[in-house]
Amino acid sequence: MSYATIIGDRCVCAAESTELANYGIPCGYKNYSAAYATGLLIARRLLKKYGMDGDFKGKEEIDGDEYHVEEEETEVEKRPFKCILDVGIQNTSVGVRVWGALKGAVDGGLHIPHKIRNFPGYEPPTDKGAEPTYEAEAHKARIFGEHVSEYMSSMAEEDPTKYEAHFAKYIEAGKDADSIVDMYTEAHSKIREDPTFNAKEKTGITWERADNDSVKSSDGKDVARSKKIGLEARRQKVMDKITAAQDAAGEDDEEEE
Repeated sequence: MSYATIIGDRCVCAAESTELANYGIPCGYKNYSAAYATGLLIARRLLKKYGMDGDFKGKEEIDGDEYHVEEEETEVEKRPFKCILDVGIQNTSVGVRVWGALKGAVDGGLHIPHKIRNFPGYEPPTDKGAEPTYEAEAHKARIFGEHVSEYMSSMAEEDPTKYEAHFAKYIEAGKDADSIVDMYTEAHSKIREDPTFNAKEKTGITWERADNDSVKSSDGKDVARSKKIGLEARRQKVMDKITAAQDAAGEDDEEEE
């Protein structure tokens, strides 16, 4: 999460899906449910950073229904923290993961202008003059990973060997199809309890130059480095390649004659 300045962008807060391991989600960081949890994490982390987490708790009962924090009545005069979603070149089709991250951040208490037509469960009108429909239950199912649970169950029955290979990390962590929904439910609660970022401990390893072509770490590892040869040397290297290619072409012509 960042804002632009004349001298460059400034990051206000950040969260990565891999951090979900700290909240009981051992793997599967690229699905819709993980995107939602990551959005929830950054929302609660940002609000806590500015001391707004107590005033804007967001939607604590996750049901997939439409929610806008700015429409809620609060006892404080503060305005909610407003953000604008920048999707860049990401796919913006209905139900893709970017909308999961958006929904998580919105339910987490951030004011992000949006419409439900991008969420899973939304169906555009089929007839002229008809109203679109939105099934919040379908969206809720995605948020809690029910689609993952169903896929795990079907694969376990149809192809146990493929199931063991495809969901090896889940199995290693003791997760099966019946525990997926509970896993995400508990993760959401833990994120709300403590969204603080915990930096990894530094290894204490230092690096120093061994020679012109490599560096050596304090634990004895050598890492090769590319050697700078300068502009003139690079130009000469290109000319040598051109000359070699021309000579090779000349030899081929002589052989044909």
